Amino acid sequence: MKNTAHGLKFVALVPCLGLMVAAGSRADAANLRIEQVTVVSPERTEPLRNATVVVRDDRIVSVSAGEAKPAAAGETVVDGKGLYLTPGLIDSHVHLAEVPGMTPAQEQAHPAISKAARAQFPRSYLLYGYTTLVDLISTPKRMAQWNANDVHPDTVFCGATPVIGGYGIPDYFKGDELWREYPYLLVQPGEESKVPKGIDPATRTPQAVVARMKADGAVCLKAFAEDGFGPPKYLPMIRIEVAKELVRAAHAAGLPVFMHANAADMQTFALEAGADVIAHGMWHWEVPPPANPQPVALGTVSPAVKEILDEVVARKIGWQPTIQVLHGLVDPFDPAYLANPALGRVDPADLIAWYRTPAPQGQWFHALVAADFAKNPDGSARSPAAIRANAEAVFDPLLAQVTNATAYVVQHRGNILFGTDTPSAPTYANQPGLNGFVEMHRLVAAGMTPAQVLRAATLANAEALRMTKDLGTVQAGKRANLLLMRDDPMHSVDAYASIVKVVVGGRMLDASELVASRAAKH
Repeated sequence: MKNTAHGLKFVALVPCLGLMVAAGSRADAANLRIEQVTVVSPERTEPLRNATVVVRDDRIVSVSAGEAKPAAAGETVVDGKGLYLTPGLIDSHVHLAEVPGMTPAQEQAHPAISKAARAQFPRSYLLYGYTTLVDLISTPKRMAQWNANDVHPDTVFCGATPVIGGYGIPDYFKGDELWREYPYLLVQPGEESKVPKGIDPATRTPQAVVARMKADGAVCLKAFAEDGFGPPKYLPMIRIEVAKELVRAAHAAGLPVFMHANAADMQTFALEAGADVIAHGMWHWEVPPPANPQPVALGTVSPAVKEILDEVVARKIGWQPTIQVLHGLVDPFDPAYLANPALGRVDPADLIAWYRTPAPQGQWFHALVAADFAKNPDGSARSPAAIRANAEAVFDPLLAQVTNATAYVVQHRGNILFGTDTPSAPTYANQPGLNGFVEMHRLVAAGMTPAQVLRAATLANAEALRMTKDLGTVQAGKRANLLLMRDDPMHSVDAYASIVKVVVGGRMLDASELVASRAAKH
């Protein structure tokens, strides 16, 4: 992320984890016959009513309408009457290495809380319909840890390519550990002397890191266009000629390039570099921002921003709004936030209790953010209410800008991709699964229809990831990642809170068993 001119300190702490990995073994998959269901799928102009969908092992074998045939031996028949069936959702921007709001040291100090949270989070994603996740900063080692859970979404990863000293690396990684945890860290020409003994700079060129991540099973590459959080521009950044070389190498290897960029100048850089996906909306239009930004109509953008977004639209660049990122920083200022019952669906009770503990424990990150707003110009302390008001005064214009930019792309039929950046920072206000549900409502507020949201979270993501053979629609031959829900997702995104069954690779899960309080009993 990129922040305002007064330069919040927290942003550098966490960087905004074979093709498919099944949620369970093939033996867990069932032969399913879902009858009398309404199929809602993005390739269809109209729902397919009174449909029968047959699943064998991990694949859809048929989708048909009309009178259902008698069930075959060994089939589990699911009554879909009055229910809606959609493709499983894809969140194309997550980070699975972190427990939201906890540092590695805090996880070590509270192993029982951390263990329970890590066991629950795969279920939390599934609870809200996310059957496929794309971890934009991961490695095979981290993927293996995630996939050790008995129940989890299908998960793929991008290899992340930060530069030495640049954005994308948490502060807590130093020395040799940094180079172990970030095997695709780039060494730009002239930086060879900064490489520690034992690391050959020739293994950290664009061509070398792309070859390594491809061999490791990455399905995409993540690069970073980020030079700092308001003036001065203090972060080293990938040079444009190196970025272009990286993109060329990735494309030669068949890997789409996602580029972190959330400001106007950084999205211009991403376009020049040739990125396929811009992994953020645009919440910074001018740096430094105007002293007194004025509200404008939804979808209205400045001439400079219009020029950039017009090119994004014309080139069909994937564009992830990630509006919920900034709300993840503002929401902890709400004293009632941790009492939200929705948190209890996705978080173990002990984790929520820990979030309430004062800094330097659960409230540590919120205290760090609040410190930037705690003083009056004369140096005197503000009241809690005044701190919150000050924070909102800073963030509200940025939220308006990213919402307006999103609305502009939507109005001009740009290629919106659904991604949440969960968690975007060490905030407890970006929770797995729930964060995506809230992001959907942000997108609707920015002018997207529920049908457009469904497409962004299914077929559009599958196209960007070059996975349409397996994902994105309810069609014969596709992987059996499906959602069965009570409410119509074409009518409202609230339908994703009405999911009753989740199918991952043919394995059918009861949504009620995925709720944190229920899962803990098992």
